[in-house]
Amino acid sequence: MVYFTSDLHLGHENVIKLCNRPFDSIEEMDEALIHNWNRKVTNGDTVYVLGDLIYKSKKPPEEYLRQLKGKKHLIVGNHDRSWYSKCQLDSFFLSVNNLLYMTDGKRQYTLCHYPMMSWPHMARCYMVFGHIHGNTDAEYWPLIQRSELMLNAGVDVNGFEPVTFDEMLNNNTRFKRSAQLAEPVETI
Repeated sequence: MVYFTSDLHLGHENVIKLCNRPFDSIEEMDEALIHNWNRKVTNGDTVYVLGDLIYKSKKPPEEYLRQLKGKKHLIVGNHDRSWYSKCQLDSFFLSVNNLLYMTDGKRQYTLCHYPMMSWPHMARCYMVFGHIHGNTDAEYWPLIQRSELMLNAGVDVNGFEPVTFDEMLNNNTRFKRSAQLAEPVETI
């Protein structure tokens, strides 16, 4: 099975408030994210982590990485550089990239931590990203919201767990629809 995830921010206490995550402490959040990951992912599965796996943690990165099942690929996020130089990446990841083009045999993907407004084969290739958490306030949000091919892999949109393509597609459709319903209706 192939899974996607992003923006776990393991070890980052402030992300609980910043993203309105349903956890009372960093210990509770870290434990839930690791439990959710390992409940779904086996060591035979592949996980694409689209950045910001760990941030501002007081624990060494290996303490988290040893616990996470699966064959992992890291797409580097803006907060990963602070920890990934402190450990042997090739002990935990099959690949580390800033950007990755891939296919699962049915679909093509461009994987990047940041949502891109243009990517190769954008009429038929999915842009899978992270970085924005559940933010819908940015100027680029209407472009993401309209595109069926732009999918947020972030845990804040995907039930705080790694997701398959179909789960990510369903979660993003629901998220985009709920954001659209929350927008104020202009009256004349």
